[in-house]
Amino acid sequence: MCPLKKNPTIYDVAKYSGTSISTISRVLNSPDKVNVETRRKVSAAIDALGFVPKAEARARALRLNGRIGVMTPFFTAPSFVQRLRGIAGGLSKKNYDLVIYTVDSVDQLQSYLSSLPLTGNLDGLILMSLPIEDVAVNRLLKHHIPTVLIEFPHKKLNSVEIDDIGGGRMAAEYLVAKGHRRIAFLGDTDLPEYSIHPVSLRLVGFRQALQEAGITLTDEFVRLAPYTMEQTRQVAIELLSASNPPTAVFAATDFQALGMLKVARHLGIKVPEQLAVIGFDDLDMAEYADLTTVRQHLDESGRLAIEILLSHIADNSRPVQHINLPLNIVERITA
Repeated sequence: MCPLKKNPTIYDVAKYSGTSISTISRVLNSPDKVNVETRRKVSAAIDALGFVPKAEARARALRLNGRIGVMTPFFTAPSFVQRLRGIAGGLSKKNYDLVIYTVDSVDQLQSYLSSLPLTGNLDGLILMSLPIEDVAVNRLLKHHIPTVLIEFPHKKLNSVEIDDIGGGRMAAEYLVAKGHRRIAFLGDTDLPEYSIHPVSLRLVGFRQALQEAGITLTDEFVRLAPYTMEQTRQVAIELLSASNPPTAVFAATDFQALGMLKVARHLGIKVPEQLAVIGFDDLDMAEYADLTTVRQHLDESGRLAIEILLSHIADNSRPVQHINLPLNIVERITA
């Protein structure tokens, strides 16, 4: 069946997809209540026909306040909170409402990316640390939803990112320059399939720089634990209680670095004399703990993302922007 040329209706979508009007309505308004295969058929029909609900068009024309959507996993993780703080700060004096969409599964991510361009009443969208496929990118572009990706670049969409491999290299080079040879890595393991995995990239860079310095990162010195303080504590105890423990640890997140410091204090290990610890992120709490860390500018990434988004809302013809924020070592007393 050939796509229609003008003003397709919900009846056309139903006919094209072989589903009922009520099913189309559920896909548009409550996609989580429709099975995946049916939702895909309806979404494909909507994309093929170029269908836009009339109610959505009227809502966009009538509302006084604009709406910015932020889609994010791990909403309570400190790094996400700081990025969101930057986004909210950038909107504080603007006539926009901020709407948060938390993602807890691949299915929910795809549901949002299928329905929000049509029914979310959004003027713009920010995706934090979430992957996006070409079909979803094309849907956002087709429906003229300006979008900024944080930590996940795509050539067709605006993005704000960092060099995670370079950050891992930076941590290794810093510790090697301090004279360390027995160096361990601590990362997290419970990142879900619907998010990106920057910790694995930091490990790649860390391992590369150690190899270039003539140091082999053994399996014994690569420890992974779920992103909880208790699990980090258990792994840290095992690592630091070994017969030949490391003299330095790179924790791929500040949160886990703080867990390592707590265990070191409990075991009577002097920091940094007996154990150097370096983290990654430079969270607010890192300064309070005097933690040496690789700083990524979390608040700034949020502020920059909203600045880029607002500029593209104002002028959708602006060229796509890809910003790579610099990383730097913040030297405090732990390494």
